[in-house]
Amino acid sequence: MKLIVITLFLITLPCLSFGQDLVYKPKNPAFGGDTFNYQWLLSSAEAQNTLTDGKDASRDQRSDVERFTENLNNQLLNRISRTLFTEQFGEGGLTEGTFNFGTLFVEIFPSAEGLVINILDTNTGDQSQVIIPN
Repeated sequence: MKLIVITLFLITLPCLSFGQDLVYKPKNPAFGGDTFNYQWLLSSAEAQNTLTDGKDASRDQRSDVERFTENLNNQLLNRISRTLFTEQFGEGGLTEGTFNFGTLFVEIFPSAEGLVINILDTNTGDQSQVIIPN
């Protein structure tokens, strides 16, 4: 009798167990998740963000006088560099050759790509190349 009960129990056991498919549903709306999760994910990310952009923060804290002074300095430096450019190259613009501007060594020459301008800072060794196409 025990054997029959145990056999019946083992036969009916699989019928009593239920299974279901596992389905993955992403939370992020960028990957197919619910669009109502967007605001929650954004606020959560902003709350965890510990990085700050110091450049923008210092810019907002400057007074109008400081911004005016910086703008005036930029305009004066622009005028001086334009005057030096006109004195060095004349009204005709860039000419071939090598030129020294303080610690800057500038070399100008034509090539197949166009007019090439090599700039070398003799103090730091930094160099840059500008190519003006034909």
